[in-house]
Amino acid sequence: MELETDRLLLRILRQTDAPRIQLLAGHALVAATTSNIPHPYPDGAAEEFIQHVQQQYKQKTGYTFAITHKDTGLLMGVIGLGFDAANLHGEMGYWIGVDYWGNGIATEAAKRVIEFAFEALAMHRVYAGCFMNNPASGRVQEKAGMQLEGIWREHYKKNGIYIDVAYRSILQQEYAQLTTKHSPE
Repeated sequence: MELETDRLLLRILRQTDAPRIQLLAGHALVAATTSNIPHPYPDGAAEEFIQHVQQQYKQKTGYTFAITHKDTGLLMGVIGLGFDAANLHGEMGYWIGVDYWGNGIATEAAKRVIEFAFEALAMHRVYAGCFMNNPASGRVQEKAGMQLEGIWREHYKKNGIYIDVAYRSILQQEYAQLTTKHSPE
């Protein structure tokens, strides 16, 4: 399965992506912005992660994509959507390699995954969290049309420090209104 944007190709992860994932996710700044990426990033962790998300894909409980440059195929990050089919909602998570920060890559990928969630999977709600000390991730969510729902105080413990997490979401009807506003007449 592949999803395209103007600049990006989002594709299912492959085991051959493991060295690149370990390199990018292994950066201390990437690990610091996520709840589940350790630092240092251990050998074998990328392979285990890929195997896990491939299993989710087969079981239709989630989709995790390599964020790649459409022209070069270079992997720049990862974005995923885990979902609860009974309640028709999904949780989106993402990270981008430090060298690619500030280029709109996460926003472009997030918008495309949200479109996929509503149009292909018929989800009702998509939500995402971000550490309060990572305002850039919050801006990605806002640019993708998500609204702040609330802040979960000291929700995660990372490196011995409790971190507040802001949660945002977008509902299917809000997505529909956004796409109606932006569609040519």
